Amino acid sequence: MSFDKKKEAGIPATVFSAETMLGTIEALGIVPFFENPIPGYSIEELTPKEHWFDGQDNLCLTPWDWKIPCVQSGDIAYGKYLWGGKAAFATVEWYSELLNWRRSLEKYQPTEDQRRILEYLEEHGSIGIKEIRALLGIKKSAADALITKLQMQCRVVTGDITRVYRGPDLHYNGWQLSSFCTPESLFCVDALPGPGGFPFGEARTLEVDHSPDESLARLTEHIRSIAPGATEKQILKMLA
Repeated sequence: MSFDKKKEAGIPATVFSAETMLGTIEALGIVPFFENPIPGYSIEELTPKEHWFDGQDNLCLTPWDWKIPCVQSGDIAYGKYLWGGKAAFATVEWYSELLNWRRSLEKYQPTEDQRRILEYLEEHGSIGIKEIRALLGIKKSAADALITKLQMQCRVVTGDITRVYRGPDLHYNGWQLSSFCTPESLFCVDALPGPGGFPFGEARTLEVDHSPDESLARLTEHIRSIAPGATEKQILKMLA
């Protein structure tokens, strides 16, 4: 499926609100936030210029702010996990495939410091950059690097983003704070018991019933169907 045919496939031609941004992510399945080597394959390029970041006057009317309800929907994995640590969005279905592939790779096994963060998450549920700095006694830049590496491993995602209001008038100028959690804690839920003991709702898991290599093949084919101009090298660089 080419971007020229996205409208026919039900994919919004442009991103001009939080609702259309969420709809675009759900339709594409997995998509980088920013412009990248694959032409047309980003939220940035699907957003009219007047709705992209344009100084301090329209921060509440751009994808920079619309990503917050996308994350808070509970159905979207947002984090720095494509193109070597660049921001991206994915549905649970396609994030599960990426997780299955990434966690099988030797280079994406956690270090000692990263395991300490994961242990903290197991006990506390979420963590922010300040907590990482306090936990490990490191500077902000080092904490940022550690959390990005954990996102690349598909062991951590952005759990929530909060707007920061400052000044006597509590003005919001686009400043945001992110907290992080494991994808399992964010997305994996059991079916709730319903009347007569029958389950109400559906259980959701990140587990897939095929090999990591099959996950890579599925991801590659899916992205190629969205952006047929992408080369094999570009797709593998983005995913691996």
